[in-house]
Amino acid sequence: MLFEDYNMRTLALVAHDDKKDDMVAWVSRNRTALEGFGLVGTGTTGQRVSDATGLVVRRLKSGPLGGAMIAEGQLDALIFFTDPLTAMPHDVDVKSLLRLAVLYDVPMALSPKSADYVLAGLGAA
Repeated sequence: MLFEDYNMRTLALVAHDDKKDDMVAWVSRNRTALEGFGLVGTGTTGQRVSDATGLVVRRLKSGPLGGAMIAEGQLDALIFFTDPLTAMPHDVDVKSLLRLAVLYDVPMALSPKSADYVLAGLGAA
């Protein structure tokens, strides 16, 4: 497990460059609810969230590790603020992550409003 408290739910935070401010704002609004989660995030997103909120975010490298965490049942939800208007050089990795979340039935949010619903569904909001 990722966290010492084995009962702690784990939430992944990922955001494309133009959506990092939205992620920081969303986490800031939901800071109290998110204190009850183990948080993981990609490097820059995780650092920005941690700096802005004081929450501990285990930072991971971008790439296939997030998908492996999904496949191994280590994530309870994925919050991934995507930028639909910008072409991404790593589009194949993004699609792979989203496919794995669907395949393993992991709740997923792609925008702040959908993230509110996922968080509420996890009993945290």
